[in-house]
Parts: sequence; C-alpha cells; structure tokens
Amino acid sequence: MIKKILTAPFLFLIKIYQLFISPLTPATCRFHPTCSQYSKEALKKYGLLKGGWLAIKRIFSCHPWGKSGHDPVP
Repeated sequence: MIKKILTAPFLFLIKIYQLFISPLTPATCRFHPTCSQYSKEALKKYGLLKGGWLAIKRIFSCHPWGKSGHDPVP
C-alpha cells in the first residue's frame, strides 16, 4: 500500500509525458521497451527507491554512445 502511494505521483508524471509530450517528439529511444515504459514498470515492480534508481540508470544510458536493443526490467 505504501509503495503505491509513494510511486503514484511519479507514475502520473510518466503518464502525462507519454500522453502529451512524447507524441510531439520524434521517436529516438534506443531501447525496447522505451525509457518511459521501463521507468513505469520498474516503479510498479520495485517501488520508489530501487525502481527509481533503475529508471535513472536507464535514462542516463540512453545516448548515442550507449547500448541499445531489448532491455527489460530485471
């Protein structure tokens, strides 16, 4: 219950991004699932601390010199 309460604002922000911001930008994510979907899944599965850490690591690895391809939430 606490995990859901703590992650809800972040999941809401991700949803807003996916609905209103992402469609306006070109698809440039190098990974599957996308970074926003990965973050959403990580937060739901692990909660704010570990899920947030995984999301931050994933977002910072999404650059032209980073990896690419299929990278599911562990």
